[in-house]
Amino acid sequence: MAESAACPAFQLGRPRYDQGSFLGRLRHFIDIIDPSTLFVSEKKLKACIKLLDDYKHGTLPPGVSDLQLWEAQKIKQAIIHPDTGEKIFMPFRMSGTTSDEDLCQGYVPFGTPIVIGLLLPNQTVVSTIIWQWLNQSHNACVNYANRNATKPTPTSKFLQGYVGAVTSAVSIAVGLNVLIQKANKLSPATRMIIQRFVPFPAVASANICNVGLMRHNELSEGIDVLDHNGNVVGSSKIAARHAIMETAFTRVVLPMPIFVLPPIIMSYLERLRLLQSNRRLLLPVHSFVCLVTFGLSLPVAISLFPQMSQIEVSRLEPEIAMATDCKMVTYNKGL
Repeated sequence: MAESAACPAFQLGRPRYDQGSFLGRLRHFIDIIDPSTLFVSEKKLKACIKLLDDYKHGTLPPGVSDLQLWEAQKIKQAIIHPDTGEKIFMPFRMSGTTSDEDLCQGYVPFGTPIVIGLLLPNQTVVSTIIWQWLNQSHNACVNYANRNATKPTPTSKFLQGYVGAVTSAVSIAVGLNVLIQKANKLSPATRMIIQRFVPFPAVASANICNVGLMRHNELSEGIDVLDHNGNVVGSSKIAARHAIMETAFTRVVLPMPIFVLPPIIMSYLERLRLLQSNRRLLLPVHSFVCLVTFGLSLPVAISLFPQMSQIEVSRLEPEIAMATDCKMVTYNKGL
């Protein structure tokens, strides 16, 4: 019974854990972002997809357990985009982040060096521009790779979002740094501490701009909404607005601990005698703090809303209500 509780009966396309609760979503994303999925071979991936296809068509070989099916689905979800059916480039998988679908596999391993760079003390204008550009370039690719892809997105929209996000991030970060440098009443030590917190407002505001511009096409074209059988019942601009708002909110929450906690923690650690006498240890310690914070923050932030969200049909366009008898429909919020 204990094993059954730990491994419920497999349901194709359904999450292993209850998505109606935050804890269930957190367990779901931690499971999906298992870093080991970064090392899944093409042969293993094809075997997992075939196993799920066999289950779907009722030709599953004897002896296959629910645990094997859940594992196969986890691997597929971590690597394959749910709308396009194509592999997501490793550095842009949410799992690439530390444990969310791949720090999660790709996002954390590939994103942590950028976070470390953004939080380095004594930033110059040039270094600020470079790190903010790298961060928003990575974010733009992650947003695009994990978007709702039920409708085609022109390359021009991607470029508009990219330019807008980079411009806003660089402008805010440089502007805040200039204001701090001109604050003559602040001591050098105080200015340095405040400068460490500059990346958060710059990144948070740019993330909102990034999501809005990168996915603006969804607002004009709408996104597909599905009935309880997974059939498309229509395209909704209202659902698209909800999807983008939810995603933008998570992009504000995500950098909050990443860019706030490390400066606070490091301000205390730097006072330790060990680090004061061994300054070469500062960067490794700083990097470790950023990695741990990033790894914990990612699954928490993306667990705020389910990826496959539901909305009442009565809140959507009249033509969708006429096309289905369902009271609730589902849409891919995107990550």
